[in-house]
Amino acid sequence: MARECYTKHKREYMKKLIIGNWKMNLNMQEASLYLHKLSELIPAQRTVDVVLAPTMLTLQSLSLQVNRRQFKLAAQNSYWRDQGAYTGEVPAAHLRGIVDYVLIGHSERRYLFMESDKETRAKVQSAVRNHLQPVLCVGETASERANGETRDVLHDQLVGGLANLTADELDELVIAYEPVWAIGTGNNATPDDVKEAVRIIRHQINQLFGARATKEVRVIYGGSVNIDNAQSYLSLDQVDGLLIGGASLDAHQFSEIVDMAYKLEGGRAS
Repeated sequence: MARECYTKHKREYMKKLIIGNWKMNLNMQEASLYLHKLSELIPAQRTVDVVLAPTMLTLQSLSLQVNRRQFKLAAQNSYWRDQGAYTGEVPAAHLRGIVDYVLIGHSERRYLFMESDKETRAKVQSAVRNHLQPVLCVGETASERANGETRDVLHDQLVGGLANLTADELDELVIAYEPVWAIGTGNNATPDDVKEAVRIIRHQINQLFGARATKEVRVIYGGSVNIDNAQSYLSLDQVDGLLIGGASLDAHQFSEIVDMAYKLEGGRAS
């Protein structure tokens, strides 16, 4: 009974998570200026975690500029080995102290760079080993959706990405449902689409790690999120936040979406 009460309490007071993925945009000077602009628009929040994921080259500079009461930083990718002869790669071990989160298995990594579930799993383990919070991205393509394979794809990506983790290690994990067919297309998923996908994700987590992990893991949505549809996703009971691409590069849109999350949580700026 005590464990159940704790889990319910934790879920009720779990912060919303808003991640802005800048992708391959904004050089060092542009990123610094944009961070300054966001810092003027978005106050520090007690009820919303705001995370920025700039390009790898700008991370160290921004880590010295950022107010960590306002924003946390995320890497868009990392390598799973801690060191060695892997030219061009950046390991999670080198990101410690610079970022708090790392995106893993983003659809652009899976489908443009052909990353396998085995690589994704190794990257999740590397992030956990180096005390970073992995944001594991999962989602189906348009053809997989048309063929009714969404459940199977989510199952395979979750099992493939989370193998060898313990339930306790899952406490620091975030899962992002990002249907490939909705990313950057303007053809965003409906709230019902997202609700069903999140139900499948939590069911699979329950199968792998049990009921406590199912309730405590944060699941967020990403895919053509903008100022017009963000509230419909944030209002869903089992959705804990958003992974935002293009709209995160628009200071007005991004700050308004953060404000939506803040108001829905009923919190106050710190």
